[in-house]
Amino acid sequence: MIRVAILTVSDSCAQSKRQDASGPALREILSAAGYEIGEEHVVPDDRDAITLELARFSDEGGYDLVFTTGGTGLGPRDVTPEATGSVCDRLVPGLGELMRAEGLKKTRNAVLSRGIVGIRGNTLIINLPGSPRAVRECLQAILDVLPHALEMMRGGGH
Repeated sequence: MIRVAILTVSDSCAQSKRQDASGPALREILSAAGYEIGEEHVVPDDRDAITLELARFSDEGGYDLVFTTGGTGLGPRDVTPEATGSVCDRLVPGLGELMRAEGLKKTRNAVLSRGIVGIRGNTLIINLPGSPRAVRECLQAILDVLPHALEMMRGGGH
């Protein structure tokens, strides 16, 4: 069973000004695919808060996958990729490239997503955009390769 944590990054959701829609969309898709959902948290667009949760999920939670949703755009407070990069040991650029390439088939704005994917210890951390629609589209692009990616991370063959 693949264990997953979900981190929604949003000032308005963290302040209860808006209800999180992308985190539940992510949970629904992953649960239907047979993934075990552990923790789900919401943090503001704050680099330190994001970094703390990503490190905790990876180091203490022992999750196989950590998904973030939100904070990947061009806004002044969109710092999820920077926070993710700062906690990762290695990056996996192909997964981010695949999500953007598939997104381009639907909207040219997909190129504006700065989400990255990286490895911290035994955990794969994946940044997704903040809209439920973009979450669905990005997951469709990569969901089938994730089990193999995790196997390779643990020393399995190519």
